[in-house]
Amino acid sequence: MVNLSIFETKAVIIKTQDFKENDKLVWFYTEKLGKITAVVRGAKKSKSKFLALTLPLCYGEYVLYKGKNLYTLQEGKIINSFQGLLNDLSKLTYSSYLCELIDIACEDNEVNHELFRNLVTTLYLLNTDALDYEILIRAFELRLLKNTGYNLILDNCSICRKKIASANYISLSYYGGVCEECPKEHGLYISKGAYNALRFLMNMNLDKLYRLNLNEEIKAEIEKVITFLISNNYAKRPKSLDMLKFIKE
Repeated sequence: MVNLSIFETKAVIIKTQDFKENDKLVWFYTEKLGKITAVVRGAKKSKSKFLALTLPLCYGEYVLYKGKNLYTLQEGKIINSFQGLLNDLSKLTYSSYLCELIDIACEDNEVNHELFRNLVTTLYLLNTDALDYEILIRAFELRLLKNTGYNLILDNCSICRKKIASANYISLSYYGGVCEECPKEHGLYISKGAYNALRFLMNMNLDKLYRLNLNEEIKAEIEKVITFLISNNYAKRPKSLDMLKFIKE
């Protein structure tokens, strides 16, 4: 007798791929299992009960059982399909970028409850018109860096660890601000306004970000720092970055 391990978990679908004639491979970012890949039998059929459950960005409760190499989806229930994000080019590109970041930055089966909550919260906020999308994405990126071991040190000098109120330089080797006395190498000069904005973005709750109003210059400085960290610390550069730049232009 074969004993199957069955799991129930909330998850967001971050990627799909056609598999055989009627099936799909689906990458789930889950609350309890981390990032996993599952076969979904018959998902490509127009009358399949799994069709809506396996659309990109869908957030739901899923029951899966684990085979030798892959999981198989047994049943599921949609919590929020986030299909409204698919009807707006900016929102679609930003949400695709979030999913690509999760796929690139997270190892298979690595559970991170905080990052999962941050992803779901960001998708909900992106699905509204309550705040600046760009600021929201920067806040998520900072949380992703922190949750995957690349947290920025902004309250202390990242080299000598002396407490600092602010700084005008970010070390990309030591992941943080640099005081006046320490050497400024392998990093970027930024304004103190951008430095303080980075600190606010790291510490402010995502649903309170609407209180933050940043000018374009500061947003550009912040983006430069974070994009460098993401591009240099993960295995691949997110392709969606190019589309984001195109939209901004």
